Amino acid sequence: MPAAKSTLVRTALIAGLADAILILVFAAIGRDAHQRADVLTGVFSTAWPFLAGAAIGWLAARVWRAPFQTWPAGVAVWIGTVAGGMLLRAATGQTVVIAFIIVALISLGILLLGYRAVIALVVRVRRRSRQS
Repeated sequence: MPAAKSTLVRTALIAGLADAILILVFAAIGRDAHQRADVLTGVFSTAWPFLAGAAIGWLAARVWRAPFQTWPAGVAVWIGTVAGGMLLRAATGQTVVIAFIIVALISLGILLLGYRAVIALVVRVRRRSRQS
């Protein structure tokens, strides 16, 4: 595999793993806030619709091309995660209420867009320091 393609694959894998971990963190925080038991299985049962939604976002926007970009990659993952997650939760009889949708939009937006924005800032600062 050529070096450029290898780097692209590695970057996509890292971004995908980061997204999955952050979605699991979202689910774990939510379960903890509601004092729910079954930590491991519970977190997964809460997270799986959102993980599937993130995968849909990745596929729809071909996020692997530039996975750390906030726009359009990060926004596609964020919206795919929330929209897909809520639709799957509703389809499987899990709770979907407006307050939860708002919390998910804000929380997942901060998590999934936040680390991408930090990476973009670091890249910009490094470029400027090289040009100086």
